Formats: sequence, C-alpha cells, structure tokens
Amino acid sequence: MPIYNSIGQQYSKTRVPDIRIVNKLIDLLNLPKNSIIADIGAGTGGYSLALANQGFFVNAIEPSLVMQKQAVEHPQVKWFTGYAENLPLPDKSVDGIVCILAIHHFTHLEKAFQEMQRIIRDGTIVLLTFDIRLAQKIWLYDYFPFLWEDALRFLPLNEQINLIQRNTKRRVEAIPLLLPYDLSDLFAAAGWRRPELYLEPEVRAGISSFALANQDLVEQGVKLLAADLTSGEWTKKYGNIHNLTEIDIGYRFIHATLDN
Repeated sequence: MPIYNSIGQQYSKTRVPDIRIVNKLIDLLNLPKNSIIADIGAGTGGYSLALANQGFFVNAIEPSLVMQKQAVEHPQVKWFTGYAENLPLPDKSVDGIVCILAIHHFTHLEKAFQEMQRIIRDGTIVLLTFDIRLAQKIWLYDYFPFLWEDALRFLPLNEQINLIQRNTKRRVEAIPLLLPYDLSDLFAAAGWRRPELYLEPEVRAGISSFALANQDLVEQGVKLLAADLTSGEWTKKYGNIHNLTEIDIGYRFIHATLDN
C-alpha cells in the first residue's frame, strides 16, 4: 500500500504549490502552451493543477487514491493510478516530465528513469530533489536529528545525476533551489525561518519524514522546540537566521535535456 494512503489524509492543506517553483518548472521545461506534461508522483495534484492553469495538458500519475481524491478537478488534468517504475502511459506520449520531491519514495530509481525515457518524446525532464550533504546543517536538525539521518540515507546528488544520464541518455545539470522564507509548499525544510510551523501537527503530517518517524522522537523534539521558543532560547541561539530571505538547504532542480 502506498505510504501516502496513511500519511496523506490532509496533505493538500499544507502542501500548496509555490508559484516560484511553478514558474521555475515552466522555465526549465521550455515548452509551448498545450504541450503534454507527465507529473510523476503527483500527490494531490497541486503542481499538475498549477501547470494546467498555465495552459499545459497534464497526465498526473500517483499510486495513492487517498492523495488523488484530494485533487481539484481540471479539464486539462487527467489522472492515472500507477507507479514510477511502471508508468501507465504509452511510449513517446508526452512532451515533458516533472517530478516534484518524489524520487526518494521510488523503489527502483533506475527503472523509474527508464520509464521516463520510454514515455517522453524529445522534451525535457525536470525533477525537484535534494541532497542535504550539499548544504549547511540548520537548527531544524538539532531538534529533529532523525530528519538528518533519514535524508543521509538518500542517494547523493551526483549518483542521482549519473543514474539519469545513464538511463535517459540526456545531458543533465543541477540548479540550486534557494528556499525563500515564505514558501507556501510546506515540505521538510520549508519552515527554516518559521520554527513555530513545526509545532503544528497538520504541517508535520504533510512531511513524510515526520509522519513516518518514531513519534516519541518527534514529540521530544516538538516539546523542546516549544519550550525554547517560549523561553527565548531559540531566538538567542538561532535568531540570526531572520536576517536571511533565502537559504540553500540542499534542494536542487535536475534538468535533463537532449543535446540538439
């Protein structure tokens, strides 16, 4: 059973697509309006809907029916139930592919990238992924060290890139996503300047690494963070972060194109 059948019940409330990420996806896809985009691991379809609202046709592929049921209907978004390793689309049927913070949930990355290559014509593949080894260790990991340990189990960026190059025969570049302080899509590190967000159960429920973690460890971290925010200890230790408007915490767009 897909993990998001259990953890994704309120997902669409806190995982609201951020317009800056949407605009970057469109910029990197570099496709005319009315092109067909596959959104793999589409979740509740937030980014599918945002792309459709910009004039694209979207095939949204998601294994979890719980997530799919939260999607807002749109005439240019068509839903498919399926996994990245066995995409329910014909060969060469899409112009471009997006995959937003999903590849760490795939069971077989090599197969997933081969499938992307199978369904795409000659357009661009754009993934949003992360590698925390590339960035500074922020305060979040002091309260929730399991987040750091969990993310370290994921493939380093250079290995992700090598897998994509090998299996799609595309030229690949990585582009940093500097996280703004006011992201609307509340993924794991999105609240880097808003520590109070991590006290909210609904926010944590929309972040897989919190939802799947040992809940005793989560509660320990929440109690400590709440106490430090109340006492002013957090501000004393980490308050300088409020001087920043964006930060690199290891999130990267992977942009895979055919050489012309």
